[in-house]
Amino acid sequence: MSHKDLDRIFHPRRVAVAGVSTEGFGFGRGILLSLLSMGFEGELIPVNPRGGEILGRKIYRSIDEIPENIDFAIIAVAASQVPSTLEQCRRKGALGAEIISSGFRELGTPEGVALEDEIRSIASRGIRVIGPNCFGIYCPRSGLTMLPGPDLSRESGPVAFISQSGGMSIDFAFMGPWTGVHFSKMVSFGNGADLRETELLEYFKDDDETGIVSLYVEGVEEGERFIRALRETSAVKPVVVYKGGLSEAGQRAVTSHTASLGGNRVIWEAAIHQAGAIQVQSLEEMAQTCLAFSLLPHRIYRGITVAGGGGALGVAACDMAEAYGLSLPHLEGGVYEAVLSCLPKPGSSAANPIDIANPYVPPGMIREALIQAAKDERVDIQIQAPLLYHFKALGTLMGVKSFQEMTPYLEMAVAAREVTDITGKPVVVVLPNPRRGEKDMDVEELLRRARTAFLERGIPVFDELSDAMRAIHHVSAYAAAHRRQD
Repeated sequence: MSHKDLDRIFHPRRVAVAGVSTEGFGFGRGILLSLLSMGFEGELIPVNPRGGEILGRKIYRSIDEIPENIDFAIIAVAASQVPSTLEQCRRKGALGAEIISSGFRELGTPEGVALEDEIRSIASRGIRVIGPNCFGIYCPRSGLTMLPGPDLSRESGPVAFISQSGGMSIDFAFMGPWTGVHFSKMVSFGNGADLRETELLEYFKDDDETGIVSLYVEGVEEGERFIRALRETSAVKPVVVYKGGLSEAGQRAVTSHTASLGGNRVIWEAAIHQAGAIQVQSLEEMAQTCLAFSLLPHRIYRGITVAGGGGALGVAACDMAEAYGLSLPHLEGGVYEAVLSCLPKPGSSAANPIDIANPYVPPGMIREALIQAAKDERVDIQIQAPLLYHFKALGTLMGVKSFQEMTPYLEMAVAAREVTDITGKPVVVVLPNPRRGEKDMDVEELLRRARTAFLERGIPVFDELSDAMRAIHHVSAYAAAHRRQD
C-alpha cells in the first residue's frame, strides 16, 4: 500500500465502528461518542450483532450488512471475534482498520498468539491494521480521535507522534495544547501486528503535514530497516525518540506490555545518536523538545543570555548552561553599558546573567535591554525569566482584588516577539512558579494566561530554566549533526 493510501486512512469518509452498545460505556460506544464530540464530518456507521439504534443512527448487525463500501473501521469487539470482523472489513473495501481490543500476543498464551497471527494473515490480503491492543489514530484535521478523546484539540500542527503505548499517546495528546505542541497525526499501534514504528516513520518522512516526528517505542521487529528509516527521516526533519525498556526491569515490563523485545541501553543510545535523531528520557522532555523544534530556527546555539531577578538564578544558569553545552558570554564594553542603561538602579547587573533589580520592571525596559544584549556577536539566543508570581504579593499590598489584571504579561509577550524580530535572535521564556498551594490557584491561572500569550506570539515557554536549556541543547545538537542553520 502506498503512502497515498495511508493518507486516506487518516482522512476517511465512511467509518464503521464495530462493538457499539446502546448503553453503558464499552469501548465501541465510547469511541463513537468521542468521534461525534470531536465533530468528525464523515459518516459513522455503528455495528453490533444485536442491532438497534443509537442517537438516531441504525446499528447494523454486521459489517457485511452495511450498504456500500467503507473506508476505515474501528474494531472494539471480543478478541475471539476480531479476525472475522476484520475479514468482513476487508471484503467491504476498507483500506484500514484499528483494533482497540486486547487479548492477543501480549498475553503470551498460544490462543492470543494464534489470534494475532490470523490478524497478520488477513492484513496481508489487502487491509492495513493498526493494533491490536492500541488506542488507534488521532488526526485533528479529519476529526479522528482515540479513546478516551472526546475533547482533544482540533488545531493541527507540525508534530507527528508514533507510539507503542496507548496511555502515552493520550497523555501526550492532552499535554500538547498546554505545552504549545500541536499535532498533525498521532498513531498508537500497540502490538503492531501490521503497521508499526518503522513503516509509520517512513510515511511521516514524506508527509507534508508533518515537520517533526516524535516516537515512543519499546521494541522493534526490523532493526536494520528501523535504523535506516530513522537516519533517512532525521536527514529531512527532526526525529525525537523516547525509548522505553532500557533498564533490566523496564525490559521485563515491555515484554508483558506489548510483547516486544526492549534491547540494550548502550546499543540503542548509540544507534539513535548515529542516526542523527534526538533521544529524550520522559514524555515531558519530549513535549518540551517538540515545542522547541516547532518554534525555534534549527540552528546551532552556543551563547545565551539569561535575564531575570535574583543572583542565585544567575549562578544556577551558569552551571546549567555548562551541563548543556551552552555558555553565558560576559557582556563588556559598549554592550554592557547599553544594557545597564536600560535597567533600574541600584540593584541591577548587566554582565550576563542580566540581574534585573525587581520583578516589577516595566516590559519596555527589559525589551530594550535584550535588544542591546543581542548586539554581542557571541549571543545566539536569549532566555527571559519573569517572576510573575511575585505580582500576587504586590497586589495584596496594594489592596487590588485581581492582581492578574495588573500583571503586564501581554506587554511582556509582545516585547519578546519584537526583540526576536528586531534582532533575529530568538527569545525563550521561563515561567517558574514556587507557589502551588491550594491558596495560590489564582497564580496558576495567571501563568496559564501568560503562557498562552507568549505561545500565541510564537515564543517558546518552559516551566524551569533547566527545561529551556535542555530543549535548546537538543535543537542545537540536531542542527550540528545535520550541519543546519535554518
